[in-house]
Amino acid sequence: MIVDEDGRVRSWTEAPSKPRFRLPAGAIDAHCHVFGPAAAFPFSAKAKYLPQDAGAEALFALRDHLGFSGNVIVQASCHGTDNSAVLHAIAASNGRARGVAVVDPAIDETELELLHKGGIRGIRFNFLKRLVDDAPRAKFLEISKRLPRDWHVVLYFEADVLEDLRPFIDAIPVPVVVDHMGRPDVRQGPGGRDFRALRRLLDSRDDIWFKASCPDRLDASGPPWSDFARSVQPLVSDYRDRAIWGTDWPHPNMQDMIPDDGALVDIIPAIAVTAEEQRKLLVDNPRRLYWPGED
Repeated sequence: MIVDEDGRVRSWTEAPSKPRFRLPAGAIDAHCHVFGPAAAFPFSAKAKYLPQDAGAEALFALRDHLGFSGNVIVQASCHGTDNSAVLHAIAASNGRARGVAVVDPAIDETELELLHKGGIRGIRFNFLKRLVDDAPRAKFLEISKRLPRDWHVVLYFEADVLEDLRPFIDAIPVPVVVDHMGRPDVRQGPGGRDFRALRRLLDSRDDIWFKASCPDRLDASGPPWSDFARSVQPLVSDYRDRAIWGTDWPHPNMQDMIPDDGALVDIIPAIAVTAEEQRKLLVDNPRRLYWPGED
């Protein structure tokens, strides 16, 4: 574990490899974060982890190193409901980034419109108990009914709570994106219980999407994350119009198993095996969600 003098941890490598896989033109890293810098954008007093600074400049350097054209920056839980770091990064991207915010359910329409103007296109509801203190589902559902046009809801949960969440998900009136596929147990294989439950969810509505991401979190075997690839590839193929992908940089809470971002990119052809699937996963689908009408 790499810890600085202030006790803040680093969860990303400072020297990622150069991917062997060549990304298609216009590829989007559709799930990444920024941390601070804390001097300008302090962490929440309720933060469950305190990372070292990983701001916009570092994110865009990684984007260029890996070969991506743009980013979707998701509010990290360590910043709570203050989305200033994300908004700053979007503004610094010259139109090459969009964002997903975390908001207080009591937010008003004026504040939502300001987020929209700042490049936010969705809000995230986090149901991981280790990261949040409560889950006010009724309040979450109410705000999902007040979102600006072309916004969606991103849900982060673990596979064992999916069935309990189904009535809540079914009631969300806007598109839904499932973070990291709901953290299924990839050792079960593509026909396992967790993937069957996710497929039932995807089949219930044609506006539910998923992020085929985070092999480093979901497959403890390490690169080339064979269980992840074996389990996720059929899902990407069968739902190719609703899959997106992201690095998850700077990998919150992964300080004990820091992944190589170049190796993460190199798993893409193992889960999206054709050029068509790769283009949908990395270009067409994220642009439909985050840059609608701007093709």
